[in-house]
Amino acid sequence: MPLPRLAVTAGEPAGIGPELLIRLAATPLAATLVAITDRHLLERAALRCGCTVELTDDDGTRPDERRPGTLRVRHVALGQEESPGRPDPRNAAHVLAALAEAADGCLDGRYDAVVTAPLQKSSINDAGIRFSGHTEFFAERAQADVVMMLASPELRVALATTHLPLAAVPAAITRASLTRTLRIMHAELHAKFGLAEPRIAVLGLNPHAGEGGHLGHEEIDTLIPVLDALRSGGMQLIGPLPADTAFVPAQRSQYDAVLAMYHDQALPVLKSEAFDRTVNLTLGLPFIRTSVDHGTALDLAGSGKADPASLIAAARMAIELIARGACASPPLSRTGGSIARPGTQETAP
Repeated sequence: MPLPRLAVTAGEPAGIGPELLIRLAATPLAATLVAITDRHLLERAALRCGCTVELTDDDGTRPDERRPGTLRVRHVALGQEESPGRPDPRNAAHVLAALAEAADGCLDGRYDAVVTAPLQKSSINDAGIRFSGHTEFFAERAQADVVMMLASPELRVALATTHLPLAAVPAAITRASLTRTLRIMHAELHAKFGLAEPRIAVLGLNPHAGEGGHLGHEEIDTLIPVLDALRSGGMQLIGPLPADTAFVPAQRSQYDAVLAMYHDQALPVLKSEAFDRTVNLTLGLPFIRTSVDHGTALDLAGSGKADPASLIAAARMAIELIARGACASPPLSRTGGSIARPGTQETAP
């Protein structure tokens, strides 16, 4: 039976991503791994890791098996040879071109999923390109509304807002955006994780979930009306819950996933418990996208010592989701119909 084809991007050339990709290639994963990056970058990463990896140009075929230590390559040239630990804005176009190839290849059916290594957002912005992250890039490329979720074997956490300054979070949480997020989350927990009736815990924005309006009105004005309306439609929603007690063991048994209002509200809990086993998953795309749960670790880049556990976990989750047929019925695009293919620009939204 043909193996699934995973497009794997190396992320920031000066970070640990290329080395993680080499370590991933050494595993016996039952998938055809297609590295979308510069071939020479991978050769140098293999030398730094002390690994022997057989690199071959990707021919688009679907073999029935793969030997550990083999890696196909879709060559995307660097703008400038990397210097480990020192990101260069001249490589921003390379990073974005790799992401565009991975997304377009999934939309075209050439790849079954995309697995991403970490990138350096600041380096892309320093190149004069507005960019806020993988999640937002893929959403724009696929013209889809998406939700960022991080999942470990013990806990699933999705985000109502992603890469925003804290001061911008309250205005970004509207009744419409929260409704859309919860609907995507509910549908994808069913489609990707096989939960017939997902139970979702929703965190409040303010301390003590606003304490009846004494510590903020967002819960009263926005969260509670949305939760009540969706409950009336059949969703099992708990909350809004105070974030400081939502993760205690007695609470966890009551839900299947958590929706946090902002990036750092819940992710520290997840990462402190399962940093090497957590996978970043983009819900709502018409294709499967998984990623590591960590950054570029510039201080480790070039040492060959970075731990590939999270990238391996991301690849394994992608394979599991493919096997479940998790994208058989993709969510609607922003246009309200079937997924529309975007233009060919290779810059971030």
